[in-house]
Amino acid sequence: LALVGPTGSGKSTLLGLLPRLFDPPAGSVFIDGHDVRDLPLATLRSVIAVAPQDPFLFSDTVAANVRFGLDEGTEQTEEAAGDAMAISRLDKDLVDLPDGDQTRVGERGVTLSGGQKQRASLARAIAADPRILLLDDALSAVDAYTEAEILGRLGEVMQGRTTVIVSHRISTVQRADQILVLDEGRVVERGTHDELLALGGLYAGLHQKQLLEQALEEAS
Repeated sequence: LALVGPTGSGKSTLLGLLPRLFDPPAGSVFIDGHDVRDLPLATLRSVIAVAPQDPFLFSDTVAANVRFGLDEGTEQTEEAAGDAMAISRLDKDLVDLPDGDQTRVGERGVTLSGGQKQRASLARAIAADPRILLLDDALSAVDAYTEAEILGRLGEVMQGRTTVIVSHRISTVQRADQILVLDEGRVVERGTHDELLALGGLYAGLHQKQLLEQALEEAS
């Protein structure tokens, strides 16, 4: 499922209702038929992993940040972290870091670029192997080429699990099974990429605007 819409339309707020970062009204948000308000908070959040737009990294190594919350020192954890870094394409940056995945990133990941921090956060979420994966504009600071690589690899990760993606980029969401278009806190359009383009509404306008911006960028 993808959520798109103008800034301030409520995408991140809606996403935050699933792990109860904000409490929804009773009887409004369900997972597998269960009202999220009736589920123990620890149980609910144990099946959800979130990769936010502005991730928090600890003053530790890259590897430790990716493995955060996993059982330390096990072969399965090492393998899961390595696979997750490959999927998020963080692995291709490790060769440029002084100590590879053992490089310490400083408070809040200050030594990493915005795109690297987002990819470390995405790798952490993938490594957790959640039932529900929430990506809140998690690739906004990643260049278009790397984003395409990551999306290609995420296809396998999303098989068999619920994934909700928030993004301003149409290219990020166009392969989603269902896209909801929000405006001023309401769902104003829903459908697949092709169905929404055919509507000629808000989604189609956002798509056309982004195509024009891309063409101007390539021409400059």
